[in-house]
Amino acid sequence: MHTDQGDGDARTNGTIAFRCAFQVVGCPTCRRRVLGGRIEERLDQVICEVIEGKGAWLVELDAMADPVRLLVEVDPRFGIHRLVKAVKGRISRLIGEEFPVLKSKLSTVWTDSCFVATVGGVPLEAVECSVENRKNR
Repeated sequence: MHTDQGDGDARTNGTIAFRCAFQVVGCPTCRRRVLGGRIEERLDQVICEVIEGKGAWLVELDAMADPVRLLVEVDPRFGIHRLVKAVKGRISRLIGEEFPVLKSKLSTVWTDSCFVATVGGVPLEAVECSVENRKNR
């Protein structure tokens, strides 16, 4: 069970106290703008479900078409790579099944690569603000 540390600065999984926050950026195949409207809404739901299901914490989500940006905290025992793989895999499967029109546009939803950066050294609030400012452009 994951719980916040009393001071809000760290999380704990019962064995380890940690603050592991990452910015993740992923792009649809060929950087095509196909993730708008109802697809974007479903994308948001799926991302939230996967992150919660893997015991991670979604801080910010920016899925405005292309690229998709996440600010997420992850238990170091689970790891960011496994979380990204789970999110991309579930989205590819569910979105492909629920929106067949994507199958005609893309052979696969995601590129093989993504960008991951730790947000250490920068207050988490500054990164949250940056993501929020991008949404308001």
